[in-house]
Amino acid sequence: QVQLVESGGGSVQAGGSLRLSCAASGDTYSGHCMGWFRQAPGKEREGVARIDTGSGRTYYADSAKGRFTISQDNAKKTLYLQMNSLKPEDTAMYYCARGGLSRVGCLLYGTRPSEYNAWGQGTQVTVSS
Repeated sequence: QVQLVESGGGSVQAGGSLRLSCAASGDTYSGHCMGWFRQAPGKEREGVARIDTGSGRTYYADSAKGRFTISQDNAKKTLYLQMNSLKPEDTAMYYCARGGLSRVGCLLYGTRPSEYNAWGQGTQVTVSS
């Protein structure tokens, strides 16, 4: 069992930056696929970025690549999402999640919310033009 708590959301103007954090507690052993998802009103939850906590390999949605960076601090048991050059279309509730996927599984199936077993409560990101 793992508990995830996001923080760092807020309101920012287009072009600005935010750094989201996801603190984990409980069973936090390595080897899982951890991801950041977002969901805007009326839209499906979509994967933004994910990381294989065992290997450190990262993956990004096309919309995030070049602007967002996912990272982890194993000592602090915290997952981060650095978001730069934010756009109004980035406005959404952002969630961190952990699933049992790793290596090839994280690559092939890590974009699917159904593959993740633990979720945080979400943190709101609002980008104004």
